[in-house]
Amino acid sequence: MFASLSTTALLSLGSLAFVIPLCLFLGVRVSHYKKRNEHTQQQLLAQQQYHQQQLGERDNRLERERQEAQQLQQKLTLVHGRYESLKATLEQKEAHFEQQLQLVKDSKDQLKQEFSALAQQVFEDKSQQFKSLNQQSMEQILKPVQGELKGFRDKMEHIHSQELQQRAALKAELVHLQKLNQSITEQAERLSTALQGQKKTQGNWGELMLENVLDSAGLRLNEDYRREASFDTPEGRFRPDVVVYLPQQRHIIVDAKTSLNAYTRYVNAHSDIEAHQALAEHVQAMNERINELASKDYHRLEQLNSPEVVIMFVPIESAYVEALKYQPDLYQCAIERNILVATPTTLLTSLNIVKQLWRFEDQSKHTQELAKRAERFYAKLNSFLVSMDGVGKQLDKAKETYDKAFSQLYSGKGNLIKQANEFKELGVAVQKELPAELREKAELELQQAQ
Repeated sequence: MFASLSTTALLSLGSLAFVIPLCLFLGVRVSHYKKRNEHTQQQLLAQQQYHQQQLGERDNRLERERQEAQQLQQKLTLVHGRYESLKATLEQKEAHFEQQLQLVKDSKDQLKQEFSALAQQVFEDKSQQFKSLNQQSMEQILKPVQGELKGFRDKMEHIHSQELQQRAALKAELVHLQKLNQSITEQAERLSTALQGQKKTQGNWGELMLENVLDSAGLRLNEDYRREASFDTPEGRFRPDVVVYLPQQRHIIVDAKTSLNAYTRYVNAHSDIEAHQALAEHVQAMNERINELASKDYHRLEQLNSPEVVIMFVPIESAYVEALKYQPDLYQCAIERNILVATPTTLLTSLNIVKQLWRFEDQSKHTQELAKRAERFYAKLNSFLVSMDGVGKQLDKAKETYDKAFSQLYSGKGNLIKQANEFKELGVAVQKELPAELREKAELELQQAQ
């Protein structure tokens, strides 16, 4: 029995001797794998955080690009709306001009028909009397009417020729508008770098660019616009850069002193931080200039008949575009201060409309003058017809008096021809016989009376 127990004990001890090292070995391996697992999880967590950071940066970049695209789309919509508005205004003016021209043509045709009808009636009624009038007297009577008619015809031909020339000029200006704007913008970009830091020279350059735009629009110095006009008031002296003349003695102010120093630094920046700081200063300079112009109250000057809006000219297109990207409500803020920010493209388009307004104003004046001349012509024609009617009545009366006086020669028993023949029968010497036709007519009258 003891032998059996010993054997069992030995076996148990042998098993324990095997199991214990095995358990120790397994514990060591489990601890090793656990550490490796923790290290792997830390690596995976770090990679996950890195990828999440990359995804966040990509989402932020996509959001910025989406916002920029949205801002550009809003600006494109605004420009398109302005273009459609200007196009509609131009079409409306052309339609009004066509109506005025058609009215003039209809008036011309109507006057021509009335004149032809009246002249034909007068000529038919008085053709017999005209034969007895002296040719020189007729020319003197008709000369004023012919002069009025010639002036009327010349005026109509001049208006028609002018209308054709203006249409051709308008088409040419619209075709070259884009080329002119591109040339002005490129010139502005080249000069802006050279003028950096020179405030006085930069101001003069802005005024020069503004004058180039005015000349490109066909406006004439001291006729369609005036530079640096001086206006003295109790508050001081005001000298706007340009005063553009509008029809009906109205004016509009254009300012060209926008600073571009910060924008030049933005263009030439070597880092994003430097560019962002320069762009912020550029937008701040534009806002300060907007506030400065708004405080001048040019529309209160008694010497000007100007609306409250003042045009602030920015000579470089991209300078205004970048400012809008940085501050999308810049345009709206300027409008609320009665300041209209304009680049060479928008200003050139607006000035072309001003030029067309002047042309329509001239056409309106010509139309009014033509109407007055037509009124004078009609009055002159009426006076001529009244005079001709009086001439006809005088001719009828003269013919009646002539017939009555002439009948005394051969009518009645004591007519003059009979008495003259009796003198001859009494022996009165006559050197020349009376016309045989009158003697025969007198004898015939006596025979019919008997």
